Amino acid sequence: MAYKNIPNSVSKFMEKITQKCGETHKGWAENFNAAFANTLLTTVKRREDGTTFMLTGDIPAMWLRDSTAQVRPYLVIAKEDEDLADMIAGLVKKQFFYINIDPYANAFNETPNGAGHQTDDTKMNDWIWERKYEIDSLCYPVQLAYLLYKNTGRRDHFNQDFIAGVKKILDVFQVEQDHNQSPYTFMRDTNRPEDTLINEGRGAEVVPTGMTWSGFRPSDDACKYGYLVPSNMFAVVILGYIEEIFSKVFDEQIIVADARKLKNEIEAGIEKYGRTTNEAGEDVYAYEVDGRGNASLMDDSNVPNLISAPYLGYGTIHDERYLRTRNTLLSKENPYYYEGKYAKGIGSSHTPENYVWPIALAMEGMTTDKKSEKERILNLLVENDAGTHLMHEGFDVDNPNNYTREWFSWANMMFCELVMDYFDVRVEK
Repeated sequence: MAYKNIPNSVSKFMEKITQKCGETHKGWAENFNAAFANTLLTTVKRREDGTTFMLTGDIPAMWLRDSTAQVRPYLVIAKEDEDLADMIAGLVKKQFFYINIDPYANAFNETPNGAGHQTDDTKMNDWIWERKYEIDSLCYPVQLAYLLYKNTGRRDHFNQDFIAGVKKILDVFQVEQDHNQSPYTFMRDTNRPEDTLINEGRGAEVVPTGMTWSGFRPSDDACKYGYLVPSNMFAVVILGYIEEIFSKVFDEQIIVADARKLKNEIEAGIEKYGRTTNEAGEDVYAYEVDGRGNASLMDDSNVPNLISAPYLGYGTIHDERYLRTRNTLLSKENPYYYEGKYAKGIGSSHTPENYVWPIALAMEGMTTDKKSEKERILNLLVENDAGTHLMHEGFDVDNPNNYTREWFSWANMMFCELVMDYFDVRVEK
C-alpha cells in the first residue's frame, strides 16, 4: 500500500522547517513541504511481506541508487518514528533481495513482469528493468543499511539477504578489478551511443589499477574509460561500513578482511591512477581513467560525482586536492559546467546542453561551509522551479521553463536535504 496521508511525525518536521525558514525564506518552506510530502505520497509502495518498493518518479521501476537518496532525509525522523523506520528497513530488505537476483542490474520491477529493457543484449530476467552495471548501484544500499543502523540502532534489516548480498558485492568488486576476467557484457540496439558499451559490450580497454570497473555512470550513461573515480571513492566508503557492520553486528572476520583488502587496494588505485592535471598544471582528481594513461577532466550532475566526495565520506571539504578539483569543475574547464541568464552549475551528457541539474546544485551547497553560498543556491533552486514548487532533472540556464522530468523524486529530496543542511539538521553518519 502507498501512503494516503503524511505521517504525524513528518508533518511536525515540516512545520519545524517552515518555522526555521520564517518570512525571509518562505519560498524555501513552500518547496520543501511540497517535495518532502511528494516522495511519500507518490513513490512509496509498502508491500505485505514487509518490504518497500519505491518508484523513481515518472518511470515505473525502482533504481537501487535513487531509492536510497529518496528516503535518506527521512532518517532524521525515523529515530523517533518506528513506522517510518519500518518503511526504510523494508526498502533495504527489498534492495538486497534485488542485489541477490543480479548484482549487475541497476533497476528492477515490482514483480517479475518482464517490463523494461528486455531486448538488451545482456543476461536479463523478468525482475530486471535495466542491467547497466554501475558501482554506485551496489554502494547506495550498503550506505542506507548503515545509516539506518547508525541513526536508529535497528538491526533487523541485517538479515540473510543482506549477508548474501554483501558477499555478492565484494565478489563483483573483486572480479571487476580485472575486467578482462568479467562475465559481464552489455549492448543495446540504439542510436544513442551513451546507452550501450563498445568493444562487443565490454567497454573501452582497461588495465588493472586496484580500482574496480564500472560500465556506466550514475547517469546511466556509458563510461568513456572504465574506472569511474567518484564511484570508486564511494566504494571505499561503503567498504569501511561493511568492515564496521561485520565487526560489530556479525563478527564475521573473513568478510571484514575481504572488505578491508578491497578498500585499501581501491583507495591506493585512486591515489595513484585517479588523478590528472588541470589547465594550470595543478594536481586534481580525474572523473574517469583507464589505467593506460587516459583520463577525463570533467564532472557529471549525478551522485556520486567528484564534487560529492566529502558528502559521501571520502575526505573532507578542506582537503587541498578536493578544493583544487572543485574549483576546476565549477569552471569552463568542465565541459558540463554551464552559465546562463538565470543559473550556473553542472549539467550532464544525459540532458541537453545548457541544462543544469538541481541535484548537482544541491550537492554544491552541501559541500561548502559557507552559509551565504548555501543560501544563494537555495534561492536559485526555488526561483527556477518553473512555478511547480518541485525540482526537475535539469533546466535551461537561459529559460527555466524548459526542463526535463516533471516528476523526479531524487532531485526533490536533494533539495530538501540542502534546506535541512542550511539549518544544521543532518543525518548522522
